[in-house]
Amino acid sequence: MHPDKHALTDDEDYISRSEIKRQMEALKHLGKRITDLRPDQQEKVPMDATLRAAVAETRRITSNGALKRHMQYIGKLMRNADVDAIQAAIDQFDTASQAHNQKFHQLEQWRDRLLQPGDVGNEALEAFITAYPATDIQQLRQLIRNTRKEIEKQQPPTQFRKLFRFLRDTTETTEE
Repeated sequence: MHPDKHALTDDEDYISRSEIKRQMEALKHLGKRITDLRPDQQEKVPMDATLRAAVAETRRITSNGALKRHMQYIGKLMRNADVDAIQAAIDQFDTASQAHNQKFHQLEQWRDRLLQPGDVGNEALEAFITAYPATDIQQLRQLIRNTRKEIEKQQPPTQFRKLFRFLRDTTETTEE
């Protein structure tokens, strides 16, 4: 064997072709996860205009071969993207991710605290309004009242769910 053959492997910056392929496959997979999101969720993912246009174009493609080539293209565009920021944004929507579960539990805690009777509920309401000043206070109070009545009458949890959706929407619009 020629003595210079291993000269490349001693270099710290050397990356094998297999590793490069794995990285490219990971970028393509992340791009696929972006295309699987709903359009309103895709808007919240930090991407440049070219990548955003390519993701939007994916909805129009029906041919499997064309879709495969397009996913390769998205993977290529992902090389220039802020992968960590994109991953963090996707994790907010991925129901299997810890970030999503943590946010979900936090919203459930807000809802439960807001539904507490008396001063505990009022303090929670004040805390929520302070944390999220853009809240429609009148609508929130109405939802809380309706949900309390619903629980009292042991009705199906329609208002309970509406309150949760309101809290989710309010917290998402504030985070943008």
